[in-house]
This record gives sequence, structure tokens and C-alpha cells, in this order.
Amino acid sequence: MNRHLVIFTRRAQLGAVKRRLAAEIGAVEALRFHRFMQRKLLLTLAHDRRWRTWLAVTPDISQKRDFPGGAGYTLLPQGAGDLGKRMARAFRSLPPGPAVLIGSDIPGVTSRHIAQAFACLGRDGAVFGPAEDGGYWLAGFRRTRALPVHLFAGVRWSGPHALEDTVKTIGRGMGIGYVQRLRDVDAAADYEEWRRLCSSSRGMISTKLQGRNR
Repeated sequence: MNRHLVIFTRRAQLGAVKRRLAAEIGAVEALRFHRFMQRKLLLTLAHDRRWRTWLAVTPDISQKRDFPGGAGYTLLPQGAGDLGKRMARAFRSLPPGPAVLIGSDIPGVTSRHIAQAFACLGRDGAVFGPAEDGGYWLAGFRRTRALPVHLFAGVRWSGPHALEDTVKTIGRGMGIGYVQRLRDVDAAADYEEWRRLCSSSRGMISTKLQGRNR
């Protein structure tokens, strides 16, 4: 069966993305970060032949010209409802095969993390990537049997109980695996830490290049 990677995202529009972050760093800077992450994730993940990539988008009228590039992924409308309903709809609308879903605000995610998640689904019915704030940046299901009817129902999103609530809802009888804990960018402190790490990485690369040129 094919493997499916779903990237959950929103069309880049000023004032409509990363609202919590925008309230702290400004709407323009939040939009810039949102666009950067969309491009980074699609360049990093969408062309990996180990899975098929879907870009689950809102609003549903979005078209490929609204997103970076045009190859390597298929658009998937999120539909109506709260976050849980839209995530559940994505899992239920995909063709057969194991599927993992990630958000578009996790700078540290790589193809290695996605491959590890699919490896977990070789033995477990579900997999999660915990986030530093108590939520999760990745959710996946083997999908060899029907998913729980109330998947993601009653989850307290954007708080420290999101992962705990989700695991309680689906039941541990499914078998749950976990991949590496990563940090999403929801607040100014997360954003500043990401910028610091980016600056540090550029400095290390510059130092290595200078050493090679001596």
C-alpha cells in the first residue's frame, strides 16, 4: 500500500495565518514565517518517493498557484469544522495505506522523522510526535481497520493536554508509538529561539567554509 504524508496548512494571507504568533510579533512577520515554512516543508518532504504528499489546505477554494511550487504534492481541501473534525476528515478521505499528518509550523522536521513515523506504523496502529508544549506535531494511523468514530473529539487544542486527550480518545488498545519530540512555533519565544538557531547554523556553515578555503 502507498504511504501518505499530509501537510496541514492555510493559504498565506495577511492576518489569516499564525494569529497567536502575529499578536506578538506582528502580522507581516508571522506571514513571512508561514510562507517560509510552507516552502521549506514542500522542498524537504514533497519529493520523497517513499510516500505520496498531500497538502491539506484551507480555505477550500485554494488553488496550487496559492502555494510554493506546483509539483510533488496533491491539494486536499480540509473542509468545515474545528481542527479535530478537519484532521479526521483528512485521514478518512485518503486512499488506502498508512498515513501521517503534520502541521506547517515545525522547523525541525525532516524526512528522517517522517520515515521513522511510518516505521512505527509497521508495528503500531497509531503514532504521535510530541511537541514541547504538551501537544503534538505529528499524528499517524496504520488504517488497516476503521478509525474511532469520535477521532480527535474533545481534544483541548493549543494547550498542554492535547496529546493526552487524543491518546485517551483513541484508546491505547490500538498500540501507540512515538517519534522525536520537536518544537512548534506558536509564540514569540518560540520564534526567537528558531531565529537564534538559524543564525547559529549559518555561523557554523560559514566557519566550516572558511576553514576549507584556508
